Amino acid sequence: MTPSAASLAEGAKAAKKSRGLPPLEKWNPPFCGDLDMQIKRDGTWFYEGTPIGRPEMVKLFSTILWREGDDYFLVTPVEKVGIQVEDAPFVAIDFQASGEGREQVLEFVTNVDDRASAGPEHPIRVVRDAETGEPSPYVLVRRNLEALIDRKSFYRLVELGDHHEGWFGLWSGGEFFRIIPSEELPKDS
Repeated sequence: MTPSAASLAEGAKAAKKSRGLPPLEKWNPPFCGDLDMQIKRDGTWFYEGTPIGRPEMVKLFSTILWREGDDYFLVTPVEKVGIQVEDAPFVAIDFQASGEGREQVLEFVTNVDDRASAGPEHPIRVVRDAETGEPSPYVLVRRNLEALIDRKSFYRLVELGDHHEGWFGLWSGGEFFRIIPSEELPKDS
């Protein structure tokens, strides 16, 4: 059987009979090949080169997304298909901060309405481009799936930053997440 978005959607709907995420870790379906589906860096999902315009369909597919190493799959109880992910599968499009300093909690919301409070189980990491030094910040959302933190949110996060043990970074959930060595920040004039 050739995998299709329709068969995956039906499988995802059947698997999502209860609230919450389907138990992907309990399923071990056979690999059925790759599907012409891609998630772009901006969080847009494409099927056969066309953006998926129905947000509820994207949310449904996101519930059956699975990562093994650098490979991404959509998994139902009866099939597993490979898809392409350009960067991270999700985008953190906003956050709320509560508390201050070490007591601060940063709760992120993604483009598919996942919520994750940064902390030990949902760490923030920042990767800097080797050539430009441009930061790409991520937060672990669920399982081993990350969200790229969008630019506007990252700028807001930087305003909440603090210095700790030679690093500039963020506190959330009792953890300090490093962004950049303090010495690399421009000196105030």
